[in-house]
Amino acid sequence: MRFIVFPLFLLSLFACKNESSKPVDLEKKLPTKKLAKFEPADGKCLLFVGQEMTAIGGLAEFNDGYLDHFKTPAGFTMYTKIRPGDEEFGFTYQNIPSGIFTTDDWGDSPSNMSLQVADEDFKNMALAIGFEMVNHEEKIANGSHDSIVMVLGDWIKSLGDRPVFLRIGYEFGGSWNHYDRENYIKAYRRMKDMYDAAGITNIAYVWQSHGWDEPLDYLESWYPGDTYVDWCSYSFFSRFDESNMIKFARKKGKPVFIAEATPTINGPTTKTNGKTKETILSNPTQAAEAWEKWFIPFFNTIEKNEDVVKAISYINCHWKGNRMWVDNPTFQDVDARLQINTDIAKKWKDKVYTDRYIHASDNLFEELTNKNKQ
Repeated sequence: MRFIVFPLFLLSLFACKNESSKPVDLEKKLPTKKLAKFEPADGKCLLFVGQEMTAIGGLAEFNDGYLDHFKTPAGFTMYTKIRPGDEEFGFTYQNIPSGIFTTDDWGDSPSNMSLQVADEDFKNMALAIGFEMVNHEEKIANGSHDSIVMVLGDWIKSLGDRPVFLRIGYEFGGSWNHYDRENYIKAYRRMKDMYDAAGITNIAYVWQSHGWDEPLDYLESWYPGDTYVDWCSYSFFSRFDESNMIKFARKKGKPVFIAEATPTINGPTTKTNGKTKETILSNPTQAAEAWEKWFIPFFNTIEKNEDVVKAISYINCHWKGNRMWVDNPTFQDVDARLQINTDIAKKWKDKVYTDRYIHASDNLFEELTNKNKQ
């Protein structure tokens, strides 16, 4: 038996040595990363535009916005609020989510998502919803507002296969929202649990910070949990270089949605009182400064983090023309409409009209849904 086993032993050693000398195909050896809900592949980025009907355009009455001057993006961003009884800029919130079924204006120009989703120009666009619950997070957390919360959920469900990115309590740590952290987390979780129980499957849940002065442990303390968050998110305004959200998201294995972005440039007192430099894109000098100090860093952030930053939303807004921002030190001197400067518009097109950025298409919804079926 020894004379039989010994040659076989040598043969096995030779085979192992020969096998180990073969080059390893790392592409086949590495496991495929599971994508989050509606997340595109690495190197791809969904392009959204917002944040109200005047800024977006594409409607008979609102016809000088982004959609009227540029290729239709992958999605649009709008806002709704559950704040029954509260008043803001002369508008009183009712017992239904605002800005969905009726044309409502709480100081930031008119909003009516039903008009948009019914319009042909919007039929192939995903929807990002900024959901606000200021002063009412406790009532959502304890179930007092369940019936109103379900009105929003039922409407989202009625959109069929249209992907909806729901930013529950966006900019959760912003002092202007003054959310109670414990109730914020409970409210976020309750809404997702309710919608899951109702069989609403076209929602990706987005957890969004305000985007500066947020240490990692601070972000962790507000985090609803991996099972409740599909996408991490933050706002890209002035002080964008202080954000830790991309680092936090990479640690959690989540994609990032830069859900609010508009050119705002640091001034000498920005860190103390929020005041940014005047930035009117129709002004050639100010537009050139905006491109160098905001747009280039914005695109660099996307391109240098292509494994994480998978969606962006540009706010194409005439900020200083809306009542809500007249006294706001960050936006009171800003007009971010891309179409009012031909040079900026061309540079924008040169960037976003490339293969990296995803626009609307007949098969967009199907492609985003099927990304999860790997």
